[in-house]
Amino acid sequence: MYKNKKICVIGLGYIGLPTSALLANRGYDVHGVDVVQSTVDTINQGKIHIVEPELDTFVHAAVNSGKLKADTKPAEADVFVIAVPTPFHDGFVPNIDYVVSATKAIAPYVQEGNIVILESTSPVGTTDLVEQTLKENGVDTSKIYVAHCPERVLPGHIMRELVENDRIVGGTTPEATKLTAEFYREFVEGEVLETDAKTAEMAKLTENSFRDANIAFANELSMLCDKFGIDVWELIKLANRHPRVNILQPGAGVGGHCIAVDPWFIVHAGGEDAKMIRTAREVNTYKTEWVIEKIKNAALKFENENGRKAKVACMGLAFKPDIDDLRESPALYITKRLITDGFNVLAVEPNITKHEEFNIFNYNEAVKQADIVTFLVAHKEFKNLELETDLDFCGVNK
Repeated sequence: MYKNKKICVIGLGYIGLPTSALLANRGYDVHGVDVVQSTVDTINQGKIHIVEPELDTFVHAAVNSGKLKADTKPAEADVFVIAVPTPFHDGFVPNIDYVVSATKAIAPYVQEGNIVILESTSPVGTTDLVEQTLKENGVDTSKIYVAHCPERVLPGHIMRELVENDRIVGGTTPEATKLTAEFYREFVEGEVLETDAKTAEMAKLTENSFRDANIAFANELSMLCDKFGIDVWELIKLANRHPRVNILQPGAGVGGHCIAVDPWFIVHAGGEDAKMIRTAREVNTYKTEWVIEKIKNAALKFENENGRKAKVACMGLAFKPDIDDLRESPALYITKRLITDGFNVLAVEPNITKHEEFNIFNYNEAVKQADIVTFLVAHKEFKNLELETDLDFCGVNK
């Protein structure tokens, strides 16, 4: 139905670029849009600016075939896909400024019969706002179809999960839901589930809040085990032998654009009725502060015993293993805090080569130089080090 039609994707980041490359390789003509000129230039060279398995092959093939072109401005299309960030303002107030800006940017190009899809994870009501913004900017919204289809992919497996995972589609009208679902069924092998826009928005927030609450249980358990002198990793392995228990692995907090952010969208709208979701967020935020204090205490103890400042290797900066994504990363936050507070830090992240605020050290060299090694992210490179440390916050060798 849409194979010979044009797709315009707004935002060429961790979701927009893989989506663009996938669609282009499936035969669609894709016009990708990003506000960063260097990102546009990199993609038009058939290269990528982010780390994601298989993405480089998809982008290279898509650009070489002429099916994918990047620009800083939108173009006319049959389907518009908005895949821009949705962070929050101070006080965890949802920030949908990028969504509004993207909507205004495409308004001059939207025509009768077009489909406009919001993929960005958003507070309930944002899809309606997209439609309203288009209307306020001269679009006859009675003649187009607006829907929400939240992404549900796992960094490190995006290219596979874009195709295999079930998707939820919710339109602002039943017709928008139906037509948008038909579009996704063209390239999604998982089931495409139909609902309304608000339910689709809430579904994504619910999924990530559920995961946040389960991680909070594991993180709280890890702090209690430290207090009681118990190996939390052994405890979890034992408890998980119960047929109806599946405790997750604790870490240095919770990061990434989704789980660390989305629950606040519910809390902001739900107020006092979102007690458990708020508490889970607070536990996971506190875990990061707890980790910082543990590292500081170890460094100060070393200084008192040796008469010099300790060199502290912070192993990992990404928000999860084996990717380069630093968004909302507790490991990055911990590293920055330690540097700001005057500690001598060797920052290690094998998936990036540089950082604008500090030097990146090779992990082998950092381990040799460090007086204290603290594992913040369980990257595969670290598993071969076979290094014993009391400051393993991610179970790298467990």
